[in-house]
Amino acid sequence: MPRAALALPATDDQEIAAEFGDQPAPAVEPGTPSRRSDFRRHLVKHSVTYLLLATGSFAMLFPFAWMIGTSLKIDRQLFVTPPQLIPNPFAPENYRVVLDTFPVARFLLNSMIVALSSTGLQVATSAMAAYAFARLRFWGRDALFVVYLATLMIPFQVTIVPLFVEMRFLGFVNTYPGLILPAVASAFGTFLLRQAFLSLPHELEEAAFIDGASHWTVFRAIVIPLSKPALATFGIFAFMASWNSFLWPLVVVSSQDLMTLPVGLANLQGRYTTAWNLVMAGATISVIPILTVYIAAQKQVIRSVALSGIKG
Repeated sequence: MPRAALALPATDDQEIAAEFGDQPAPAVEPGTPSRRSDFRRHLVKHSVTYLLLATGSFAMLFPFAWMIGTSLKIDRQLFVTPPQLIPNPFAPENYRVVLDTFPVARFLLNSMIVALSSTGLQVATSAMAAYAFARLRFWGRDALFVVYLATLMIPFQVTIVPLFVEMRFLGFVNTYPGLILPAVASAFGTFLLRQAFLSLPHELEEAAFIDGASHWTVFRAIVIPLSKPALATFGIFAFMASWNSFLWPLVVVSSQDLMTLPVGLANLQGRYTTAWNLVMAGATISVIPILTVYIAAQKQVIRSVALSGIKG
């Protein structure tokens, strides 16, 4: 009898397997480590690294937790022994006291105007200067760049008196321009963006020049779009520096209507006693805008760090 005639009829399971194309599970070779054992081996191998990262995270996050906890404490809880991180009872009215006692909204508005203006101007001037030092060829370019970087070694406190004399001569004392103009240029920003521009391939701008593009067109249409991560990173640094600036606004501004948030919150400290719960409440309010800016731009910052590590 032919071999085909001896074939047994297919069972239901075989028909279903044939219909849906099920394949038998691949055999596991003996001695092959399982996924769980790989995870355990990886955990043991990098346990020291994870421990260091956890310790560093705790050391950085604990001051913020203590600030928030202190801002919610009543007066008699501030100096108890042993110290308590979690307040009991909670005192959220400390924030209301701060908002009612001082024009915090005005301080926030002043800080936002100064920080956004100075950040925008710093990014613009630093990007243009970085493009000139990275892409343009002119006599003395490298020497001029070294001299410009050397200004980073000059402490800001040394330039306060000349800056104040200049602002008074221009009539910018107790004005927004007096708060903004000294921070228009940034040697650090020029250096950071120059390094980012140098990493861009020259073939892109050469192709643009062949098509008749000018340096301004290359800078605006090619260099800037490809350098958004570096621009965002420097923008966050500039915004944080301007937002936290205390000494220069304290010198150039005496009117309460123009005080920035750090200068205004300094008034929370009394001459003989200080309500630290109110000070921590004001500090918590001042951190919120910086945290918001960082969260909004964190993808660009992470991308900038990732791209900076690519070689070749």
